[in-house]
Amino acid sequence: MSIELVAIDLDDTLLDSTWKIPESCLEAISQVQRKGVKVTLATGRMFRSAVPYARQLKVDIPLITYQGALVKNSLSEEVLYYEPLPRKLATEIMIFFKERGIFYQSYFNDCFCIERWSPEAQYYAELSGMKPWFHDDLIAVSREQDTPKILASIFDERLMLSIEEELNRRYGEELYITRSKPVFLEVMKRSVDKGLALKMLARYFGIPREKVLAFGDSYNDLAMIKWAGIGVAMGNAPEAVKEAADYLAPSNEEDGVARVLHELILDKNSNKG
Repeated sequence: MSIELVAIDLDDTLLDSTWKIPESCLEAISQVQRKGVKVTLATGRMFRSAVPYARQLKVDIPLITYQGALVKNSLSEEVLYYEPLPRKLATEIMIFFKERGIFYQSYFNDCFCIERWSPEAQYYAELSGMKPWFHDDLIAVSREQDTPKILASIFDERLMLSIEEELNRRYGEELYITRSKPVFLEVMKRSVDKGLALKMLARYFGIPREKVLAFGDSYNDLAMIKWAGIGVAMGNAPEAVKEAADYLAPSNEEDGVARVLHELILDKNSNKG
């Protein structure tokens, strides 16, 4: 069956190490779109951080952002889906991180919010291209405003595993807890993940699962890779992600997205007849 919808993760999938879209990927996506295939981005990034890439790609359909907590059109900004954390749980998670001395950030009104500047904040600001908003007390704000997710930065691998296990033990039935990058631990509502968001988007367009192609590189992409008719793992993905995929691509530094789009859509179609 021919592909009608393509969902592509940004960091370490479409973007190279300088957080840019390689020219070969820009051209391949443009060619795919000219064939009538819909292309969207599926990212853990905030909507505001994903939009510049969507505009560069001339994407005019809903984007999957905040790991699927917000699905919003890149141009009209029409919201198709929004599922923030319950405020009580958001407050509890922030207290959990604060008591353990772990740097965390939240997102109010599509802004990256922190209490203090730090190396962790600087790394995220450089990656996302966003400037932070400062609040004296994020916990207090979380009692009054919704947030789609909370992100903790943990640069010690053993501590990351320990914290992830403890959170899953305590909140696994209520919250979706995943790693996007090796140092980012993200917490959303249980009913949120990229797979569920992609399923919703496919239904919105009336596209069957078998005609959906999804690209990802990390644990937060697993649900999307498993749900799509063809789930693609990048060459730089962990083994668990590769094992879940139907198809393996070269790494993001080897123009993996472009090469697979050619293999599965562009060159395949051009060879027909």
